Amino acid sequence: MPLEAYVSTTAVSTSPEPVPPVPDAGEVFAFATREIAAAAADLWPRADVDLGDHVPSVTGYVRRIRVDGRTLYAKYAFLGVSLVSLLRGACGPWPDVREAQQAYVQRAGALMDREAAQLRLLAQQGSLRVCSVAGLARGVLFTESVTGPTLADLLLQRPHDAAELLGGTFGELRRLHHPSAARLLGPARVIGERSIRGTFQRKFNGLSGPTYVERLGAARCAAGDRDLVVGLLRDVVVRLHRLQTTGLPQQASRRVLAYGDLKPEHVVFPEGTSGQPVFIDPGLLLAPPAVDAAKLISRTVLLLAAARPGGETGQQAMDGVSAFAAARTDVLPARVRRAWLRELLVLWLMDSVNILTTYLSAPGALPLPDRGNALVGRAVDLCEMADQLSSELAAGADARAVWDSALGRAQAVAA
Repeated sequence: MPLEAYVSTTAVSTSPEPVPPVPDAGEVFAFATREIAAAAADLWPRADVDLGDHVPSVTGYVRRIRVDGRTLYAKYAFLGVSLVSLLRGACGPWPDVREAQQAYVQRAGALMDREAAQLRLLAQQGSLRVCSVAGLARGVLFTESVTGPTLADLLLQRPHDAAELLGGTFGELRRLHHPSAARLLGPARVIGERSIRGTFQRKFNGLSGPTYVERLGAARCAAGDRDLVVGLLRDVVVRLHRLQTTGLPQQASRRVLAYGDLKPEHVVFPEGTSGQPVFIDPGLLLAPPAVDAAKLISRTVLLLAAARPGGETGQQAMDGVSAFAAARTDVLPARVRRAWLRELLVLWLMDSVNILTTYLSAPGALPLPDRGNALVGRAVDLCEMADQLSSELAAGADARAVWDSALGRAQAVAA
């Protein structure tokens, strides 16, 4: 099928150039800052409140804040879409966005309401140790700051312990992944916006897809790199759409309660590795069991690609990823093991394409996190890796052989 049948996005304008007037980043950030200040005043009317730094993000607006000396994080989401989408005009001009936002934050089920509900649910059930909700008002979620090394920090500092670090983190989800836990989460509390498969389908379905792909990197990449990235991603996205029908289970089958946004930077060790980790930014949803493993592996590889710690560290870390996956597959019959590896690979590639294209499509006025800027600089290498692996999967290569190839390619991008 032609590319137009597969590739689209609801996250950007479908015109060759943004249709003016797109929201101005300064106006958007100033509005969010005022809402955070007003929410803090509502919750703590007699407190001494200091607004701290803006924390760069492509999803929501985040600021550090101090309330009577207590450090919190304040998060604000616009209409349930990413800042990239908003600033590229997906929700219309700023006056329309501002009016719609006032209604959005007042209705049940706004994104920050659901995230607060998920954190409280996890804390009440004792399923995981999570950051505490300090308050919720005017669509602003305030959470307690958690200090300590993250899983991302530890993977770079102790790559020889990667298998133990990844396995231990994943093991914390055991109670969450138990079939009985799926009943804990009502439909109104699901955060489907952070689903790997759902995000891929939203970004790359419909008639606007060719425009979206053609514009990737316009404000971020050197011209020569951009041409290569766009050409590679055209083919990768088409293959991944086709692989959905052969490499992924049906949506309704084999679903568990997944953490949904399991990233190395979302796992903090306040007492070091001797203590229980704290999880932040959940995205609980019902999904196949491989979803959490796939996102953890995908983001570990992107962490290595951004940090470029060198060949030895890359090899040790990817040996740990291999051992982590083997601990999940070695107990399975050979046929089931191949199917699980294939599913894991497809989801890994989808997630990597999702986040990389979000960074590449970000307008120049939106500050990216340091890791995002680094990944834009590695876009060619990452797209070549995705092109090679998706080609092997699409050609029907044995899943184990593709998995070994993936480990080798990931190790190379870490060097």
